[in-house]
Amino acid sequence: MAKGFTIAASSWLSLLGLIGALISGCVSAQAQQFSADLVGTAHAGAAASSGKLRVFNKKVRIETSGFPDGFFLIDGAGGAAYFARPAERVFMDARQSSRLTQLFVPVDLGDPCLQWQDMAKLAGVTDPSEPWRCVRVGEEVVEGRGVVVYRAMSSPGRDILGWIDPNLKFPLRIRMQDGTTITVENIHEEPQPEHLFEIPPGFRKFDPQALIKRIKQSDVWVDNPPQ
Repeated sequence: MAKGFTIAASSWLSLLGLIGALISGCVSAQAQQFSADLVGTAHAGAAASSGKLRVFNKKVRIETSGFPDGFFLIDGAGGAAYFARPAERVFMDARQSSRLTQLFVPVDLGDPCLQWQDMAKLAGVTDPSEPWRCVRVGEEVVEGRGVVVYRAMSSPGRDILGWIDPNLKFPLRIRMQDGTTITVENIHEEPQPEHLFEIPPGFRKFDPQALIKRIKQSDVWVDNPPQ
């Protein structure tokens, strides 16, 4: 009986350990849900509000003053970035419309260039044959949070600086080559409504290239406009 009880107790302890690990994993996943403000600063200029950021694990929603008629959705796991316009009930590939969608994404702390290069390829702004390279240059504090600073080089003479929060696995600050800096401020770690990270039902995808092709096939298009 004692031996049987010992085996049973051991099994229960193993089960409790597994449950604890699962709970811990859930808590860890929830920790990557947060909202924050995006604040941009031009080179030698004053800070100005740039927009709102929300993160739901591998998904990101960005609302920016530069595009007041819609919002950006980034799916890091699915390799997609869209811009949605609620008034027209349409969405389209983000492409090169905003640098925010290429840089403010969940990253691998060991090598954030993996995700940054993927998003640059998706936007069509980088040569696939030129791999990005990240170099860890130090540690600092941003918004009261310890961060790891990386220098990312995408091609000779072109680089950015990224301040990565190791807990959120997310950039808290990006400095562009032209000196523009964008910082994630007023971070609130809290559950985010999942529906905010999905294209709303009933939205149709808008393809600008398809529209141009249709126009070219119509009588409206003129190949050689009059001088």
